[in-house]
Amino acid sequence: MAAGLGLYLPGLWWMRDFSAPGYVVATLMEAGFLAAGVALVPPAGRWRRALAFPAALVMVEAVRGAWPFGGLPISGIDLGQVGGPLAPAARIGGRLLLVALVGIGGVALASLGRRRWRMALAGAAAVAVVAGLGVVAPDGSPTGRRLAVAAVQGGGPRGTRAISSDPALVFERHLAATAGVRLPVDLVLWPEDVVDVEDEIATTPEGRRLAALASSLHATLVAGVVQDEPGRRFRNSAVPWGPDGTLLPRYDKVHRVPFGEYIPARSFFARLADVSAVPRDALVGRGPAVLDTPAGKLGVVISYEVFYPDRARAAVRAGGQVVLVPTNASSYRDAQIPSQEVAVARLRALETGRWVVQAAPTGYSAVIDQRGRARVQSGLGGPAVLQASVDLRTGHTLFVALGPAPWVAGALFALAASWLRPRTVRSIGGDIAPPIDQTSS
Repeated sequence: MAAGLGLYLPGLWWMRDFSAPGYVVATLMEAGFLAAGVALVPPAGRWRRALAFPAALVMVEAVRGAWPFGGLPISGIDLGQVGGPLAPAARIGGRLLLVALVGIGGVALASLGRRRWRMALAGAAAVAVVAGLGVVAPDGSPTGRRLAVAAVQGGGPRGTRAISSDPALVFERHLAATAGVRLPVDLVLWPEDVVDVEDEIATTPEGRRLAALASSLHATLVAGVVQDEPGRRFRNSAVPWGPDGTLLPRYDKVHRVPFGEYIPARSFFARLADVSAVPRDALVGRGPAVLDTPAGKLGVVISYEVFYPDRARAAVRAGGQVVLVPTNASSYRDAQIPSQEVAVARLRALETGRWVVQAAPTGYSAVIDQRGRARVQSGLGGPAVLQASVDLRTGHTLFVALGPAPWVAGALFALAASWLRPRTVRSIGGDIAPPIDQTSS
């Protein structure tokens, strides 16, 4: 529990700006997951404990990434490995395999300190072999086509919320920033929630201006649009326009932010806290996480969805040749969440074998290659236009093909096996064999 508090008290510090009681509850809950997982490690048996500890960490991350309210896979152990030598293993098993390798490495280091040489060598060898396999594991292949892309960051103040922002001003900032796009360009990406309209986007002045902008750039334009719906609901969408200004089918966000884009059990939580900052709930999107455009098949994960491997995996399995991340982290005062978003976007690139293009209204925006390297990244606050040449890729990594299920099943098996005690040795006559006296000659 102490280790969990050490990890999540700083890791979830960003929550304090939204709800101090929520920050305390979430920190205790996430630390409690770690405590409960480690409690599954058997109390005796060196090799059994060495087997169970990494498996317990995997189960902790699997649970906290899915429950409650869809999970909170933020500030996890895996994000600390994105820039390290273990990162390529994500092509094989995603974030859960990275967590397992951290656990095995921890066992090896602890064993080294206790002079348990065989266990230390076995753990270090396992980590080295799997990390090495990750380097040579398949990561898809280029189609031979490249896109000239531009990620637009309009800039503006940080620490602001949607209900206290002027949508027209945000829209105009992004129009102004887009004037800095160098032609020719194939794809222009605007961030999440920088176009806020009450009616169907095609019928609004904003929609007509975006259609004209795409036509003037002779490029596919993808913009983050929030659109009002009946019943105090809204849609959070990535909406594309073709190079001729034609409005194309959109993608609606599937994995909503609890207490940010909707209030679960609203009537209950309204009795406990002020929920006026989230006056309406987002609709749940349907359909594949891909946009079929003249620029190619574009996988899309909107903002918070980038923290969930299943969304990027679904985008690639639906044919996505590049992954777009329109996001909006302007409500956070500090760099904690924007930094984690870049880190997790790098991890999604490794897992899927796709380039990732991320656009945020106040940063960080980034273009990341299929090896998880940020080729270009913006700063925080000011306007920026990031331009790069991006590979359209096809094919699947092992993680995209298999998903997390084998690693969850393996962790469960390892935990169960660690609790099995070896059978007692018996003599031919059936009695328990006496112990050998090691001191006798």
